[in-house]
Amino acid sequence: MSASVAVILVLAVGTYGFRLIGPALHGRVVLPARVRELLSAGAVVLLAALLATGALTEGGGFAGWSRPAGVLVAVVLAWRRAPFPVVVLGAAATAAGLRALGVG
Repeated sequence: MSASVAVILVLAVGTYGFRLIGPALHGRVVLPARVRELLSAGAVVLLAALLATGALTEGGGFAGWSRPAGVLVAVVLAWRRAPFPVVVLGAAATAAGLRALGVG
């Protein structure tokens, strides 16, 4: 068995274990309110970091201005409660239009 297959199997077992532990411990472990607040804030911070790295970088460098502009348009449309296809098409049209103009 190669090292890659072993790593994939370990990750699969770990993921399955985490998914099993949630329902098994439901109701048995009570988290304090402060811990729940911190976990909620941590999830928001992780999602924001993922959004920032995905929107701003490509191949270890700056992705150009068209991608962040498309993300910004998507955020504004989602904030204004536009339908999901409108959000996606608006972001794609913005990024494609800026790239067509040579903004990058």
